[in-house]
Amino acid sequence: MHPGEPRLDVARVRGLFPGLSDGFVHTDAPGGTLMPESVVHAVSSAMRVPVANRGGVFPSSARTEGLVAAARSAVADLVGGVSTGVVLGPNTTSLVYAVARALSRTWRYGDEVVVSRLDHDANIRPWLQMAEQVGAVVRWAEVDIETGELPAWQYDDLITPRTRLVAVTAASNAIGTRPDVAAIAARAHAVGALVFVDAVQAAPHVYLDKAALGADFLAVSAYTWCGPHVGAVVADPALLAELAPDRLLPTPDRVPDRFETGTPPFELYAGVTAAVDHLAGLCDDATGSRRDRLRASMAAVAAYETSLFDWLDQALRAMRHVQVVGFPEHTTPTLSFTVPGMRPRQVAAELSRRGICAWDGDFYARELFDALGVNELGGAVRLGLVHYNTAEEVGYVVDSVAALRGALL
Repeated sequence: MHPGEPRLDVARVRGLFPGLSDGFVHTDAPGGTLMPESVVHAVSSAMRVPVANRGGVFPSSARTEGLVAAARSAVADLVGGVSTGVVLGPNTTSLVYAVARALSRTWRYGDEVVVSRLDHDANIRPWLQMAEQVGAVVRWAEVDIETGELPAWQYDDLITPRTRLVAVTAASNAIGTRPDVAAIAARAHAVGALVFVDAVQAAPHVYLDKAALGADFLAVSAYTWCGPHVGAVVADPALLAELAPDRLLPTPDRVPDRFETGTPPFELYAGVTAAVDHLAGLCDDATGSRRDRLRASMAAVAAYETSLFDWLDQALRAMRHVQVVGFPEHTTPTLSFTVPGMRPRQVAAELSRRGICAWDGDFYARELFDALGVNELGGAVRLGLVHYNTAEEVGYVVDSVAALRGALL
């Protein structure tokens, strides 16, 4: 790291996470990160005081309104949106379905939707199911089976004047690929199509800018950036106002509330705000607004994680008994690998025996792993780093994966 660049003090950062006291090496971040004490405290504090439902004229209801407003403002700062365009919900999948149902009411028979094989199924299946209901045509963007890249040039043929929506991920949850979302979005907007970007796996690692990505809708989920299980979709309030989602008759018809069904976990919204503040505070010398501090902190995070991940990635690729899936040029610190002769569950169990948390399976990247032939092997093992991982942990993981060779002899 060069002098003057944002710096991440990992020793200080690790001290913020009580969950690290279990002694395990947590390389399971893509499936959910640990929570810092600030998030735990925010949630527990919200549960220690009277909190009522929204809309009342008494203090506990006003307190709830504050929790909701703060969470919307925090997510808006995280992605470069506006708070009145932040839809909160129990998870990203539920919100994608809500948006997909509402959008599909504006489609006609023969309209077209473009999805990609790279995506998590939550940004594929809802669009396919809604397209089938209205008779829309689904077009697929394919992944380069050698590299794991999602070439932007193919969208020149996939997008037509009948295209109504393009759904694409900002980062693969299975192999880390970061496609050129802005280039894809520009092609979509040229024909008047909307763009739905799944940024769930990008948010913990890069500075998000909804406008720069060209996202009309951008989805994130707090559990991937050290928060509770709360999802969010961010859009222009005027765009949300054009849509009519399913809702109960007495519920507010205003935006963004009309997209939020049922009584939410208000105490968890306090954790969403605290999680964004945690990210904004990762850089020791960050100053300015929360958005400014996020920019500095995420730059420090990216530099730190890249150095760790390059070592992990190169070390695993050098092992003759390991096959790393894909070879994307731009990536988050996430990879999947297989060990010929061992089932992924066996590998994960052996790593767990050694004190390493790693997922196995298809990680809901079913279309991707089907296309790459990985599911024929029972899936893969995934390793994902985040800002509380250390060089010592990466070294231990590398040694542990290397030791798997002994199980094959």
